[in-house]
Amino acid sequence: MAWTRKDLVSMQDIEATEIGEVLDTAESMKEIATREIKKVPTLRGKTVVNLFYEASTRTRTSFEIAGKWLSADVINFSASGSSAEKGESFLDTARNIEAMSPDVVVVRHKAAGGPALLARHLRCSVINAGDGAHEHPTQALLDLLTIREKKGHLEGLNVTIVGDITHSRVARSNIYAMRRMGMTVTVAGPPTLIPPACQELGVKVSHRLQHERMTGGFIPSLREYSRVWGLGLDRLQHCRPDVLIMHPGPVNRGIEISPEVADSQYSVILDQVTNGVAVRMAVLYLLAGGKAA
Repeated sequence: MAWTRKDLVSMQDIEATEIGEVLDTAESMKEIATREIKKVPTLRGKTVVNLFYEASTRTRTSFEIAGKWLSADVINFSASGSSAEKGESFLDTARNIEAMSPDVVVVRHKAAGGPALLARHLRCSVINAGDGAHEHPTQALLDLLTIREKKGHLEGLNVTIVGDITHSRVARSNIYAMRRMGMTVTVAGPPTLIPPACQELGVKVSHRLQHERMTGGFIPSLREYSRVWGLGLDRLQHCRPDVLIMHPGPVNRGIEISPEVADSQYSVILDQVTNGVAVRMAVLYLLAGGKAA
């Protein structure tokens, strides 16, 4: 199946065949990382603009590496020090950037729906790199790639997402994508951090975080969260022997997950980071219409 979408802003309406195409493309592109010279001419002559209104380490860096490995010209834009600080609107900034003829704009914004707004107004392709508490599509795709690599398949697998589901764009994108691929998803966490309508998404709920969530009255304290919902070696003993431990980062060691678990043989956190570059190469390739590597 040929990828025909102009943009990637949500996992909600992505078909299973489209997800499979991204994962297959990403898998084939992982080989580039093993080369002495990590460069292919696939997107030569294309321009990618990283338009980030929020701080980011993994996502922004991996999009930049992905674009450069594919020979695209990559321009990084930060709201700090830009015309946005002088009062220029989000849409006006994007339109000014589009006037410079980019092929892809990768956007992260604190407002849910920001990337979708740009996708409606810009002629170039738009990729959602995280919009508020809404979605983070490429994180879900790299999570699926990591699971498929380790398990060999996706359909029929059981996944539990633990923590702050209400404010997690990663959880929401993963729920959409995993359910579409035939996986059973359970969400677990404090009742105050589980959306009331979560079961309508087809997931199971078990009431068994980033730091800023802890000051909003959602849970009593960091210590209480760690004691009740944190993943330590004691809880790991109740998991299957082939369990995979994943985290989108940044990891709050000793709160969400103990250092012993984060660094254990079951952890694939660094594999997720590696696969993030491959998935973002695949998405850039499929949207920008490059030739095969």
